[in-house]
Amino acid sequence: METALILIDGKWQKASGEATFHASNPATGETLPTPFPISEWRDCDLALSAAALAADEMRRLEPEQIAAFLDTYASNLEAASQVIVTAANEETGLAVSPRLKDNELPRTVLQLRLAASEVREESWKRPTLDLERNIRSCFGPIGPVVVFGPNNFPLAFNGISGGDFVSAIAAGNPVIAKAHPLHPNTSRLLAEEARKAVAETRMPSGTVQMIYHISNENGLRLVSDPRVGAIAFTGSRAAGLNLKRAADSAGKPIYLEMSSINPVIFLPGALAEEEDRLTRDLADSCLAAAGQQCTSPNLFFLWQGPKAESLLTNLANIFDQRNPQPLFSLAGQHHLQSGVTSLIDAGAQLVTGGHPVEGPGYRYAHTVLRVTSRQFLNKPDELEREVFGNATMAVTLDDTEELITILELLEGNLTGSIYSAKSGVDDDLYKRIEPLLRHKVGRLLNDKMPTGVAVSPAMQHGGPFPATSHPGFTAVGIPGSITRFAMLQCYDGVREDRLPSVLRNTLQNPNTWRSINGAWIRG
Repeated sequence: METALILIDGKWQKASGEATFHASNPATGETLPTPFPISEWRDCDLALSAAALAADEMRRLEPEQIAAFLDTYASNLEAASQVIVTAANEETGLAVSPRLKDNELPRTVLQLRLAASEVREESWKRPTLDLERNIRSCFGPIGPVVVFGPNNFPLAFNGISGGDFVSAIAAGNPVIAKAHPLHPNTSRLLAEEARKAVAETRMPSGTVQMIYHISNENGLRLVSDPRVGAIAFTGSRAAGLNLKRAADSAGKPIYLEMSSINPVIFLPGALAEEEDRLTRDLADSCLAAAGQQCTSPNLFFLWQGPKAESLLTNLANIFDQRNPQPLFSLAGQHHLQSGVTSLIDAGAQLVTGGHPVEGPGYRYAHTVLRVTSRQFLNKPDELEREVFGNATMAVTLDDTEELITILELLEGNLTGSIYSAKSGVDDDLYKRIEPLLRHKVGRLLNDKMPTGVAVSPAMQHGGPFPATSHPGFTAVGIPGSITRFAMLQCYDGVREDRLPSVLRNTLQNPNTWRSINGAWIRG
C-alpha cells in the first residue's frame, strides 16, 4: 500500500523521508493498513517557507475572506461527516454516537462558525483610539502558528481542525499542523476538507499545511525556527516542557495544555443530602471516554466517616459493573498501569481494579484508590500525579485543616469542583476553602463535575502551571482564545488612510465603544 501524502503549500505530496508508521484500532488491537510518513526536516522547512509567504499575504486580506474560509471549512466537514467520523472511530475507539457524530463533530463545526462571526465583527482586535494624541492600537496576526494536536479529541482539538487551529486562523495566521500519530487518517481527511476550503475561498496556498510525524529533534527545531510566530501544544507535561524550553530560547510564545488532576471536594452536608447522585456523577465523569479527558477527576476529597465509606463502596460497585472502554493505545495502557503502580508504591490502597483487562484491544479495569489525608501530606509529590485513564483516587479527611493544607500544596489545575449542601449547612466551610481552590484552578465549579467544556465566550480552559504554561489564556472560548496568536500593534501619528480599517476615526455604532482617559476602546 502506498504511503500517505503530506499537505504542503496547498498540495498533497510525498514526504522527503522513507520512514513510516501505522496507526492501530484500539478496540481490537489490530494494526491499520495505511502507512504514514515520518517527515524529515526538509518537509518542515518547505512548510515553514510556504507559511511565511502565506502570512505576508494574509496580513493584506480583508476579514471577510478569512471568515469565508472558516465557514466553508465548517460546511465541508458537515458534508464529509460520515467518512470522518468512521475513521475517527476506527483510530480511537470512541463511539460514533453520541460521542463523535452527535457531540464532537458538531462542536468542531460550531467553533469554526463562531470564529468566522468574530472575524467579521472584529471586536477581538480590541481597537483603542486616542484621537487627541492620534495614537491607536489593536491586535493583529503574529505569523505562522505550529499546532500540535492531542490524542484524546480527534476532531475538536485536532491540530488541523480544533480550537487552537481555529483561533490561529481567526487571528489572521497560517497554520502548520502536526497531526497526532494515533489518528493520522482522521487528520488526513480533515486536512483535505481544509485544503478544499482554501481553494474555494482563494486563500493563500500555504494557509493550511500538515505533517503527520517528526522526530523529537525536528520538533524542537521546528518550534524555535525564526519563521514561526507562535506554537500551541496539547499533551504530556514532559513533551510540553521540552518544546517550551526550545521555544523560549528562541523567544517564541508557546501555549501548552499539559497536566491536570481536577480535584473534586464533597463537603459533608452535600454527601448527607445526595450521596447516591454524587456517586453516579463521579462515576460518569471518571469513566467518560475511559477517563481520557484532560478534565477527568483524578482526585476527590471526602470527610472520613460512614458516608465516605458508603460512597467508596458504591463507587467501586459501579466501576465493577461497567465494561471498560478502549484506551487510545497500548502505550496508554502501559502508562496507566505505571501510574497506578506508582500510587500504590507511595501508599495508596487499591479499592478496585488496578490491572489490564484481557481480550481484544487496549483496556484497563476501572480503578479506585484511596489514601488518608495524612498519607497524602507525607508524600504529596508522589500522590499528586495525573493518571491518564479510567482511574481516580479518594483522599479521606479527618478535619478541615488537613484539607486547607493540601489545597495550599496543590499544583495548578484546569478545574476544581466543590459540592455543598443546598440547605446552606456547608456555607461557612465553603467560604474557608473556596479562595484556596480558586487560586489553583482556571475553572471553578459548584455542584457539577468538570468533564465537558462548553464552547462559550466565558469559558476558561486553562489554568496555573502545570495545567498550562500561562494562566492568563484559554484554549476554549472565542474571542478570548484568539489573542494568544496575536500581537498588539500600535500606530502613533499614522495617517488615517494608512491605518487598518478598524482604527479609523469613524466610531460606527457608538454603543459598542467606551471612553477611558480620553481614549476610545471597542468591546
